[in-house]
Amino acid sequence: MALKFLRDVPAVLGLAIVLFGLVVAVFATELAPHPEAAFQSNLLQRFKPPSAEFWFGTDNLGRDIFSRVVLGTRSAFVIALTVVGSAMLIGVPLGLLAGYLRDWRSEVIMRVTDVILAVPQLILALALAQLMKPGLDTAMLALTLTYWPFFTRTVYAETRRLKNALFVEALQGIGASTGRILFLHILPNAASPIIVRATIGMGFTILTAAVLGFLGVGATPPDPDWGLAIAESRKFLPETWWFATFPGLAIFIAVLGFNLLGDGLRDLVDPRLRRSR
Repeated sequence: MALKFLRDVPAVLGLAIVLFGLVVAVFATELAPHPEAAFQSNLLQRFKPPSAEFWFGTDNLGRDIFSRVVLGTRSAFVIALTVVGSAMLIGVPLGLLAGYLRDWRSEVIMRVTDVILAVPQLILALALAQLMKPGLDTAMLALTLTYWPFFTRTVYAETRRLKNALFVEALQGIGASTGRILFLHILPNAASPIIVRATIGMGFTILTAAVLGFLGVGATPPDPDWGLAIAESRKFLPETWWFATFPGLAIFIAVLGFNLLGDGLRDLVDPRLRRSR
């Protein structure tokens, strides 16, 4: 299986991008050449174009854009991991219960899931974030509350498929508890699609969080957020092209990496969904 994955060039490229992003996120403070200049204003240095001193130039307050992009990587990955992890904690148990039970509880869970999925996540997250104080915590909470139904729907389908398997019937025959069947036997067999959903979801979460920051309901100044940086650059385009270009490229590369990796994992665990090449 590992050799099959390594032969998938796009998937390996996605893995390399994700691992590189993780390294940058973990060592962001050490990798940023001017960490102090990422937050402190210096009007004498404002709008410096890319150079040997400031690789990505400076912004409207004279802050080093390269350092802010590097530090923003940590913020982006923290948001992605927190939101996807929290959504899994909510959505996976609900999907297991809804798929295994056939009573009013299953109907309630799936009807609530369908209602939330009927509204585009960005619009729903934006509406929830507007009701709370702007900030990263608000953005993460709004994204979590709007992303868990994706896991519920995925796990529900897998649980319904596995419920009629022989090993489940055998466990029911010997009197195994519902919790034991769901979490020790069905969940491990449904892990593959959950991992794929989580991987792709991290890229989508980074993109959505950047949009929330761009719209002013996510990160707040002086946070080194990619979406917020693009929002701040609008007034100064196209003369200061570097102000928006490099944070935008960071978003593009991060989302691309997670999507390529997610597609590769999907092909690996379910050949029926194999993408065309």
